Amino acid sequence: MDLEMGLVLGTMYFGTRTDEATSYALLDRYVEAGGRVLDTANCYSFWTSDTGHGGQSEALLGRWLAANPGLRDELVIATKVGVEPTDDGGTEGLSAAVIEREAARSLERLGVDAIDLYWAHGEDRSTDLEETVAAFGSLVERGVVRRLGVSNHPTWRVERARAIADRLGVEPFTALQLTTSYVDPRPGAQVPGKDHRFGFVTDETVDYLDVQPELELWVYSPLVQGSFDRADRPFPEAYDHPGTTARLASLHRIAADHGVPASQVVLAWMLAKGWKPIVGVSSLEQLDSALASVQLDIS
Repeated sequence: MDLEMGLVLGTMYFGTRTDEATSYALLDRYVEAGGRVLDTANCYSFWTSDTGHGGQSEALLGRWLAANPGLRDELVIATKVGVEPTDDGGTEGLSAAVIEREAARSLERLGVDAIDLYWAHGEDRSTDLEETVAAFGSLVERGVVRRLGVSNHPTWRVERARAIADRLGVEPFTALQLTTSYVDPRPGAQVPGKDHRFGFVTDETVDYLDVQPELELWVYSPLVQGSFDRADRPFPEAYDHPGTTARLASLHRIAADHGVPASQVVLAWMLAKGWKPIVGVSSLEQLDSALASVQLDIS
């Protein structure tokens, strides 16, 4: 399978928790294996930074790209705007001014002329949706962004934004970025660290994708922070229900039949559905395991 059509390398902690040497080694290994899609954000990762602001991941990618001249044209680079903290304790949002300003800052940090896929990272209901859609569309019209995606938004807002884009004659959102896995939390249960109200894939999401084939689904946190393989990282309590028990039993049986970790089966299952799992790794061993899932043939 072509990795450009599947596995995405998430770079959230590159330049903060993951030091530069390790980050470079991960990027090199991913590209050597045929991977071509990198996902970051302007806010990565403010919560681990002494400054309280993000930009470290984009800046590291920019330095890595500069050290590998000629590679940029082979890559798909995706970044996001919308949830970087402001100095007054708020969130930047998705006004036209913010989108314009932050796109320029991301381009500068990355050291590129265009962003291949620019995501609206989170909702901003304080800004008129038409203003947001027009601002994103303007970036595409000027050639500084090639495609648009939307993350952590309810389906009805995505559809409304796409309808506005059609009316305005500008580029629509053609990718969704949400979280899901082979197991799901109980309906209504709070999952630690998942504070986006509409961040999870639902049955409605899947139905929407079925009738909008031009839309892609990118999945963040597909492996639930290592819970499938690591005894020291149990699933959050919200996943403790009979459905999880049954699905894990099936998953571990298939993994045993293939002689691979359960996480590889989860990633292969998503790839077989045409979804793009974003893998966040901090070691070459973790990356190599994720890469092996691309070759795993499951029904």
